[in-house]
Amino acid sequence: QVQLVESGGGSVQAGGSLRLSCVASGNVQRSTFAMGWFRQAPGKEREGIAVIYTRDSSTYYIDSVKGRFIISQDNARNTVYLQMNSLKAEDIAMYYCAAGSMVADWGRGNEYNYWGQGTQVTVSS
Repeated sequence: QVQLVESGGGSVQAGGSLRLSCVASGNVQRSTFAMGWFRQAPGKEREGIAVIYTRDSSTYYIDSVKGRFIISQDNARNTVYLQMNSLKAEDIAMYYCAAGSMVADWGRGNEYNYWGQGTQVTVSS
């Protein structure tokens, strides 16, 4: 079992930045082959926005966040971060951290075994 706890959400003005954190505890080594960030806006489907494969630190992003968001990890702290810059109104959503032991299609939520409770991001113009 793995527990994931997100933090760092909040309200910022357009163009501002936030850094989300996801702390993993429990059977981390076996269960966190990939750590992903997802988001779900009101009335929209959940979408995968970034992933980091923890063994080699390879990262992938959806096009809408490339160049603005950066996913990173601190293995000593069992923590994954999502640095979000140049935030826009379309980034407003609940953001979730997810962990999976075998993730091939990183953007698919059902590839992940564990989820956090989410943290809200709001952007005002």
